[in-house]
Formats: sequence, C-alpha cells, structure tokens
Amino acid sequence: MKDWLRKHPQVRTIRVAAADLNGQPRGKRIPTRFADKITNDGTRFPVSVLNLDIWGEDIEDSPLVFDSGDADGVLKPTERGFMPMPWLEAPTALLPIWMFRENGKPYEGDPRHALARVVERYKEHGLTPVAAMELEFFLIDDSGKTLQVPPSPRSGKRRKAAEIMSIRALDAFDTFFTDLYDACEEMDIPADTAISESGLGQFEINLMHQEDALRAADDAWLFKMLVKGLARRHGFAASFMAKPYPEYSGNGLHTHFSVIDRDGRNIFSNGGPEGSLKLRQAIAGCLAAMPDSTLIFAPHANSYDRLVPEAHAPNAVCWAYENRTAAIRVPSGSPAARRIEHRVAGGDVNPYLMLAAILGAGLLGMEKELTPPPPITGNAYAMDLPLIHDTWADAIDAFEKSTIMPEIFPSELIRNLVMTKRQELHYMAELSPTEQTEIYLDTV
Repeated sequence: MKDWLRKHPQVRTIRVAAADLNGQPRGKRIPTRFADKITNDGTRFPVSVLNLDIWGEDIEDSPLVFDSGDADGVLKPTERGFMPMPWLEAPTALLPIWMFRENGKPYEGDPRHALARVVERYKEHGLTPVAAMELEFFLIDDSGKTLQVPPSPRSGKRRKAAEIMSIRALDAFDTFFTDLYDACEEMDIPADTAISESGLGQFEINLMHQEDALRAADDAWLFKMLVKGLARRHGFAASFMAKPYPEYSGNGLHTHFSVIDRDGRNIFSNGGPEGSLKLRQAIAGCLAAMPDSTLIFAPHANSYDRLVPEAHAPNAVCWAYENRTAAIRVPSGSPAARRIEHRVAGGDVNPYLMLAAILGAGLLGMEKELTPPPPITGNAYAMDLPLIHDTWADAIDAFEKSTIMPEIFPSELIRNLVMTKRQELHYMAELSPTEQTEIYLDTV
C-alpha cells in the first residue's frame, strides 16, 4: 500500500472515504506525510457518520448520536489500497476505508460489512458469487432553470432526442469518454462496453464480472464517484438519479451474478439453455425477497418515478428467459456463462446494499430449496402479476416489518436505514419536485 505513494511522489494529499447507507463517501482530507499513520492505525470518526441522511444531517433521535455520546468508530483501509482521483486538478490519492468497533469487530451498520457478511456465508458452503454490473447515467447541463442535454463539445449542438445505441451520440462526447476510460484504467475499474441509451443524453457502461463481490461493489461505488467528478471537470453534470426527466426512461443498475463451486464450476449451468436446479432456487429466493427489499433497490423519493409500467424498468415480481420486461432475466448464450440478471435496482442505489440484498436472497433460495413460479413469456407489463412496492412509504414499512431481511442484514443496519428513510420521507414531502431534483442530481 505504501509502495503506491512512493511510486507517485507528485501526490500531496489523501482522501480517506467510507460509504454511508446512502452510498455517499464520508471521510477526511489528509496530507500525504501522515499516510503511515492512516495505513498502520486507521483513522477515527463518529459511528453516526455512516448513518446520515441525504443532506448529510444527523438522524433525529438516533441512538448513535447523543444517546451514545456520538462515539467514534475505527476506520481501516480496505483491500483496495490507494488510487488516484483523476477528476481533481491537484494530484490526489483516494484510500477507501470501512468501519470497525473499538474491539476490532466490524461495525454492523457499515454497508460494505453487510456485503462481506453475505459473501462469508457463501464461503461456508464452498461457493463464490461472481458479479458484474451495468450502470446507466445521464449527462446533463444543469446550468439553467431546466435540465437539458449538454451541447456536444465537438459540434456545439444539443441532441434533443433519445438515440438508442447511437455511435453518433457516443462520438459527440468522445473527449469525455476517452478521459473516463483512461481514468478507469488508472483506478483499476474494469469498464467494458459503452452504449447510448433510450433517455436524453443517457449512456450505459458495463463493468466486467468479478469473482470478488466486494470488489465488484467497490468498482460500482468508485465508478459513480468518478463519472460525476469527471463530468464536472468537463463542464456538465453526470447523474445516476433514477428519473431526472419524467418523459424519458430512468437510470437502472442491472446486476448479473452466477455462483462457482470450489472447482470453479458454475453451479447455475446444467449444460443446456434452461440452467440448473440451483439457478431456479436462487431465482425463487430473489423473487421471495423482492417486495421486502424494494427499499434497497429504490431508496429515494425519485426512485419510484422510474418503477412504472412500460418505462424499461420492471414493476412486477416475475422472471423469464431472455425477456427484459421481467424483474429477473436469464440471459441466453453459452451454458457455461448461465447467470441471473437482476433488473430492479435504479442507478441511485448504494451498490454494497444492493449486491448484499441480491446475493443474500439468492443464497436463501438455495439454502431453503425454494421453487419459483413458472417463467413468464411476453410482456410482463400487460400481465396480472404481483407488483413491487410503488411508494416510498410502503417500501420503508415492508423493509422494517420483513421476516426475510433479518436473514440477510444485521438488525442494526435495518434499524439505521429505516430511521434514515423515515427522516428523508418527512422532509422531502416539504419540497417541490424541482428542489428534490437539485438534491438528488449530484448526490445519488
């Protein structure tokens, strides 16, 4: 870890950052000459910092604040180590950290530890989840009173229409995407294919699959940070908020996952297109947990504007083979790569909580040997199917009262997230849609 700083003597400052429950990076700026202290001893800040609302405010009546004296946690570097922050002008290093108690045990309200807990349960079965994510985002000119697509740096023109898989749309922002891919190389984020999507100035970039679920979530968290920071350096905004434009499709964050055994074999494959019994059990687990985990996949007020019929986002609890109207899709292709695509989450999620919810539900399905309903065929939006919660309040209630979520998440994290979302629900109700968009545009 220290070798990285020696190889980059131009770096003068460090940011240490952990993800809070909203996926917001919380941390400190530290001069490089104090790097040894951070890498050897970690750093400290209040446990309550990982449980702030979307405005960065304390949660009212939280037991983490005054009742506990606003006690500190100990934050230590993750396995990721130092990396550059290419969106800043001055050479700067980012050191991802996560929180522990004074006794050295993981802090159960830390979302990265929640995912690590699920991964450990897979290991107990001799299994390893393999995950990849597809992240959608909008490039936006937010300098005026209304949001609009930025002018192309090449032509100076604004393309005021959706252009699905348009090479022209990609080329219009070639300088930005070239810098983005260079920055991903520097940060060791495995960015693969980029396409233009169906929204106004909307794009999607796929991150390559990882046999380390923590690293896959790290990649998504860091990628969101990078895209938003680099876009500002180019003179416009990038946003992962679920639905910035009411008339266009919103941002999704689709997750693909399979599971390998000790011999490296994909247990979802049976050599044919239908997949194995384990695949169907994992699907059943994901479907069973889906209503109660809606809050994880749609964590903000704006999230529910995306989960509407015929808007390229699933709103029904169902699965299918090669069908993008279903919440769970089993893609076609090589049997060796048989996998689940979970399509519910918006781009505004916390990647650690999202992946913990998906992998945890899949594992429960396999452990309990659950059986899914038959796969659907045709348009899910036109069918009479059980629906995902369509209001924020209902999603909060379902998460809080769930009997499934405590099998995936620690009780402290469930309590903290519910308190956070109830506070946000209360104060968001006082704001206009425009004011809400101003908050979500840069944060989520």
